[in-house]
Amino acid sequence: MAVSSLILLTDFAFVFLNRSSILIISDPKATLNSSYLWRDESTDFRQGVNFAVSGATALNNSFFLEMGLQDLSTNVSLGTQLRWFKDILPSLCSSNSSDCSREFLQSSFVLMGEIGGDDYNAALLGGIKPDEVKPYVPGVVREIASAIEELIKLGAVTLVVPGNFPIGCLASYLTYFQSSSQHDYDTDTGCINWLNDLAKYHNRLLQKELNRIRKLHPHATIIYADYYNAAMRFYRSPNKYGFRGEALRACCGTGGPYNCNTSIPCGYLPATPCKDPSLYVTWDGLHLTEAAYQLVAQGILQGPYSTPPINTICPLASTSSGGLLL
Repeated sequence: MAVSSLILLTDFAFVFLNRSSILIISDPKATLNSSYLWRDESTDFRQGVNFAVSGATALNNSFFLEMGLQDLSTNVSLGTQLRWFKDILPSLCSSNSSDCSREFLQSSFVLMGEIGGDDYNAALLGGIKPDEVKPYVPGVVREIASAIEELIKLGAVTLVVPGNFPIGCLASYLTYFQSSSQHDYDTDTGCINWLNDLAKYHNRLLQKELNRIRKLHPHATIIYADYYNAAMRFYRSPNKYGFRGEALRACCGTGGPYNCNTSIPCGYLPATPCKDPSLYVTWDGLHLTEAAYQLVAQGILQGPYSTPPINTICPLASTSSGGLLL
């Protein structure tokens, strides 16, 4: 995972929603001072805590080991991170009562992910055949749904659950799965069709699960964040959004058609960053640039890419005691 000073989706959400505290699990570069893994006795988590681990998956590590993937970046899964959060939840309250923890979550905004992307990264970029990956998508979605239901059980009532990005447009995948067959590529965008179909399949199953959870917990507001279509705009019309045609090439990389080498990540020589990241959609082949993340965040928080619309439920002027990003 390349370390950078990029402003991320979580940062834009924090500013827009005017949160006084925030907890982050999914984003290992999120700009919080308090890391759960690097805590000591003096650490104060009341203004934020970062549970993020680079490469953390929804599925347990044992699943990938059984698939023959030995070289994983971490053995941490969503279940592990949720346990960490439950362990620390009492310390975020003014008292040790369960009512205090419940009240904290009831007044918090829960941004759940994006989760699942690292499951597919681990498998697809680890050499697992594409037709062997699709069958475990339902398992990924079930793990996400289980975590959502656990948070609702703990007291969460306002949750945003993002879908996956169009991975067929990311430079790492475009490099790894380069094909001589034009049928593999979308003629308008240059993205790989079957990879985007996988992301859309994940998103369909996730939305189906969210509808099920809504029926079980009608008191909770569960918002679907359409990361896929919020980002897909850039690949269809890059110039319209200021990317000047650099939609598929990574800003930081080693050259080649997509300026990406999956074995030499950004942050390691000879990979070097571009002069102006704002002209690019992709930062390092897997993550977007600050400019792209800002537009995605605006589309989710203020525009048409959330269902129901976030800005009708959490208007800019509203505040609450806390925020939780998983």
